[in-house]
Amino acid sequence: MKKHQLAAMVLSALSAGILISCSKPADEAQPTANKQAADVKPATESSETAADTTAVKAIALSDASAESYLKQVADTQIISAYKNVVEQSQALNALATQSCQADGSVAADKLAALRAQWLQLAKAWAQAEIIGFGPAMDSMSNLYINYYPDERGLVHQGVIDLIAANPNLTPEQLASESAIVQGIPGLEEVLYANDSLDKSQCQYVISASAALANRLDKVSQDWQASPQSLLSYGSPDDNKEGLNRWVNSILALVETTKSTSLDQPLGITGNKKGHLPADAAGQSREIITAKVAALNKALTDPALVAILSENGQDTLADKLSTLLSDTSTLLAQLPEDLATATPEQQKALYDKLTELAQVVKRQLMPTLGIQVGFNSTDGD
Repeated sequence: MKKHQLAAMVLSALSAGILISCSKPADEAQPTANKQAADVKPATESSETAADTTAVKAIALSDASAESYLKQVADTQIISAYKNVVEQSQALNALATQSCQADGSVAADKLAALRAQWLQLAKAWAQAEIIGFGPAMDSMSNLYINYYPDERGLVHQGVIDLIAANPNLTPEQLASESAIVQGIPGLEEVLYANDSLDKSQCQYVISASAALANRLDKVSQDWQASPQSLLSYGSPDDNKEGLNRWVNSILALVETTKSTSLDQPLGITGNKKGHLPADAAGQSREIITAKVAALNKALTDPALVAILSENGQDTLADKLSTLLSDTSTLLAQLPEDLATATPEQQKALYDKLTELAQVVKRQLMPTLGIQVGFNSTDGD
């Protein structure tokens, strides 16, 4: 077995709980791979948090309203997100196949188009990461889709070794390889570490995008076949579980975005650890912007806003909308590579995400009668 394969197998098993595509912050381990947010006990909150949530009275949400809301979430936010990422992966595969068709290589002038489509794919997955439960996580496919954070730099050398050993790599062969040489990070490595693609690199991009599209399509099809059971809605108990599962997943994306994708790689509150998302591409702002867009869609969902409004919580709905708008505006003012932003700009973004996490955790969740799960214990 190759060294990078063995390392990836060990890391995949031990660090599944710290990857960004999982619904929990980097410093929190999850008991089992398929444990859902609604199934875990509430986390221990600080006295300040406890005081904040105690003052919030839970609204009386009817089963009909909860079920209607969750069904809309499944249709318009979960299934649609996975469909989009499948389409973007298929588009990259089609473009790579076409670009490599002439002589099996890609010149510099055509590489830009492949990079642009890769970014669309990476952004689509960043938005789908709000779904921190279900088949992608249960099967650990999320590791093969987006092996992040790659704190030991395994992807770079792993992909180089794989291409050298398998210049005619097929999608089927790649699918049996380790997580570190597959998915979005592997494609980023090849597309951005080279000024042009030779025949073997071209074959890797074709095979990697095809294998990724197949893996994503399986996840998408599973959701389309069983949204009611995967999200959990349809009965009073199911609706309660589904609401817990979804809102905890939203909170987890806020927390992992500000910690694993921002704080740790930039060293905002401590020593630097790991790297920014899309680091090789220099497109970290685009990835975090995509995550914030997914959060905005979830937290300003007209169905959720209506629930809050009908129960006298217009102020909370407005606060969430304003925070998300401010975060998006701040991001738009930053450079494409967040590593080149000033420390003050980086801290401002971190603080805005921290404030959003606090409002979700201390106001929205208790208003909806939801407890914070172990996968959402960032310490805010």
